[in-house]
Amino acid sequence: MKDRNLLTDNPALYEARFPDTERLAGRWTEACLRAHGSGARVLDLGCGTGRDAAHLHAAGRTVTGADLSDAMLRYAARHHPGPRYLRADLRRFDLGEGCFDAVVCLDSALLYCRTDAELTGFLASCHRALAPGGLLVAEMRNGAYFLDRADTLGAPAVHTFTHEGVTHRSVTRLRVDPTARLLHRARTWTADDGSPPVEQRSAWRLLPPAALRRAVTAAGFTVAALHDGPGPRTEPAWREGATPTGTATGDRLHLIARRTAPQP
Repeated sequence: MKDRNLLTDNPALYEARFPDTERLAGRWTEACLRAHGSGARVLDLGCGTGRDAAHLHAAGRTVTGADLSDAMLRYAARHHPGPRYLRADLRRFDLGEGCFDAVVCLDSALLYCRTDAELTGFLASCHRALAPGGLLVAEMRNGAYFLDRADTLGAPAVHTFTHEGVTHRSVTRLRVDPTARLLHRARTWTADDGSPPVEQRSAWRLLPPAALRRAVTAAGFTVAALHDGPGPRTEPAWREGATPTGTATGDRLHLIARRTAPQP
């Protein structure tokens, strides 16, 4: 089996596997931006298929979507037009100084910064891209939640869905490396159309809330909100007016920070 990222290589499959017909993630993001008085210029880092970027565009914002996947960017431009889409590596990018009022990073994209140097590069790049007072809005897996459950993630998860008459089946195994503070995922895809199995391997940084707060503060931001809660794509995870628990021990972590200090 050849290692590939099936869903990134096939954006239509990604949207079929993770439907968001009510645009819950986009609505959550727009609600955060409104609540904290963000200006109109938004950078969606790790924009993927462009669903959230297009929702923010429809809400009246001037949106740039950035991703490393050429397949995702082509799909986004075709199926979710409106924003400007471009290729950029969130771990270190330069799209101009002070060009955005908000940087948005959803679906644990920030956690692809697997080392301290990569996280520092991400935060420095966001700081440079934001106008003074601009917002960083991020949603991700909560490192504290998974580190506390490192010994209980062994059972595989099985999921099936059908897209264009083909039934796809995934078997997913998670493993926590407490020393490196990484969450490893091994996922095997099979389909009933006779195509060969595809194995996908990924890893994410596990950032506990306190560590995230320290890194963000050191990068010249003031944390306006940092709390746990369900992911914005999970029904009935999020709705307008939902109250966060504030304990920062749930499986998803939500960050809103404002650029206040000069770049270190």
